[in-house]
Amino acid sequence: MTQQLPQVPPHEAHDGYEPGEPRLAEVRNFRDVGGLPTADGRAVRPGVLFRSGHLADATESDAAFLTGLGLHTVFDFRNAADAKLEGPDVALPGVRNVNIPLSDPADGKEFWKMVREGDLAQLRELLAEGRAAARMTESYRRMVVERTPEHSRVLHALAEESVPALMHCAAGKDRAGLSIAVTLLALGVERPAIEADYVKSNAPHRRYRVRRSSSTGSEQRSPEVMELLSPLFDARIEYLRAAFETIDATWGSVDAYLTEGLELAPGTRERLRERLLTGA
Repeated sequence: MTQQLPQVPPHEAHDGYEPGEPRLAEVRNFRDVGGLPTADGRAVRPGVLFRSGHLADATESDAAFLTGLGLHTVFDFRNAADAKLEGPDVALPGVRNVNIPLSDPADGKEFWKMVREGDLAQLRELLAEGRAAARMTESYRRMVVERTPEHSRVLHALAEESVPALMHCAAGKDRAGLSIAVTLLALGVERPAIEADYVKSNAPHRRYRVRRSSSTGSEQRSPEVMELLSPLFDARIEYLRAAFETIDATWGSVDAYLTEGLELAPGTRERLRERLLTGA
């Protein structure tokens, strides 16, 4: 039976939690993507596809809740650098943990070191005047093309055995966000619904806790520093749309992306839909 954590009382709903949303203590950005509608009138089945930030800091009660979901597989899209910073996921009894890094461990290593340790002048040089947002947009464009084999592997696993599944990265918004979006495209969920789920990661209680070294001094979390960092930790709709545009430009259509890029045979796609959608 699924275990429930205390829910937000109605008079406290202003803190951003949705009705029925579990209050996990140390797992950020958790949610069930069940209920999202498909173009043919079906919907994603509740309780089969979840997303979140990393599970490294999960408390005992968090782990009990996650175990109660009956998960088959946790897909961890973090790389070695992430795991070194945050630690490994907590072990969930009977749940398979599959690590599929969606960025090279060395990619951007110096960039992220600067983000966490750089002073204000360095951050201005690195991130100001639209440079942070441009970097994020480009990373989505690259990821949807360069990580096609990884996304294909995830979808084939979901079609065969790996449900219920939880997908996460560090913050649960970029690598996990794009992987969830790709999965939803394969299920026939239309882009506006995918985008609506994606931007939920901006809710204050879901956002990644920005880590800044204490050695950066009193300015480490000043308003200007946080404004400079904001594009890196926002779930901006233009990032996801850049990935969608890249799919269209590279493959010509979502169907071509699914069949040619992700190598989803009709039978595999139908099994995926049978596992993850309501109705017939």
